[in-house]
Amino acid sequence: MNPRRTSKPIQIGNVTIGGDAPIVVQSMTKTDTRDVMSTIHQIKELEDYGCELVRVAVPDAEAAQAISAIKRGISIPIIADIHFNYRLALIALEAGCDGLRLNPGNISEPEKVSAVARAAKERNVPIRIGVNAGSLLKTANPQLTIAQQMVEAALEQIQLLENLGFDLIKVSLKAFDVPTTIDAYQDIAQRIPYPLHIGITEAGTPKRGIIRSAVGISTLLYQGIGDTIRVSLTAHPREEVITGYEILKSLNLRQHGPILISCPSCGRAEVDIAKLAEAVEEELLMINKPIKVAVMGCVVNGPGEAKDADIGIACGRGKAVLFKRGKKIRTIQEKDLIAALMSEIEAMTD
Repeated sequence: MNPRRTSKPIQIGNVTIGGDAPIVVQSMTKTDTRDVMSTIHQIKELEDYGCELVRVAVPDAEAAQAISAIKRGISIPIIADIHFNYRLALIALEAGCDGLRLNPGNISEPEKVSAVARAAKERNVPIRIGVNAGSLLKTANPQLTIAQQMVEAALEQIQLLENLGFDLIKVSLKAFDVPTTIDAYQDIAQRIPYPLHIGITEAGTPKRGIIRSAVGISTLLYQGIGDTIRVSLTAHPREEVITGYEILKSLNLRQHGPILISCPSCGRAEVDIAKLAEAVEEELLMINKPIKVAVMGCVVNGPGEAKDADIGIACGRGKAVLFKRGKKIRTIQEKDLIAALMSEIEAMTD
């Protein structure tokens, strides 16, 4: 794995982005921002799963003003997602948002960007220049690749902000196409000092979107590129947070909650391993401490294959062996498998 790219740290609320800070996992609410209580409820749920930054849609002034009330009910910084109408950014800033996302594809006029930048600078609020391959300006050079057009769009707005003395900048260059996204980030990572927010946009439903996101995000992270991530899924946003941490854990970049090891099952298995592993996975969701748990389908070689697990079970007919670090501890009856395993895990994590 390449060393992580050095970037200028910025502060969004109480969360540091870039520098040597941990890679941050963020998500976006899927509620109507104007519905304050529903939005607070969803953000609190995201907090429970470890979300560190949350973005909210701001389609109108009422949504922008609602940020003030939402902030009073949550614990993590909130980013206002602004499109088309720069005045909504000004209202969101008045309401106390911790960060802004501007898309240069639909707010590019210098006087409008300047007005937002001046107000953000007064409040020390960072701006994410969020370029999206699907909303590039019609004036983009058609001779350039989409990735190159994305980079040029970001650089143009960065230059505008820098000319205003504004450097609380974060940048994203997202596309649905994974190679395009990777090319864009590789290019801009060499040109600017600012932190990068990475992700694959409109990745799809969990079954396919998780794969697409993991391929794109992991490739960049392995190259040392990326300071915050969001997994964009057509699903409840908690799935985005869970997947984000799984990506970071798979690269040993963050430790957050359990790691589940489970065998793929085979003809030797005498229990439904898929059903058992899914049940254990669900139980593990609300455990925040790092612990490696194994669910194996064979007592013959299960403990050996998962010997680096902190704790695990290897199943046989009607019973299972409980083991820790590959050492067998005791035998558990099938009806008691999940209860006994979780009791041991809770004792270990406590």
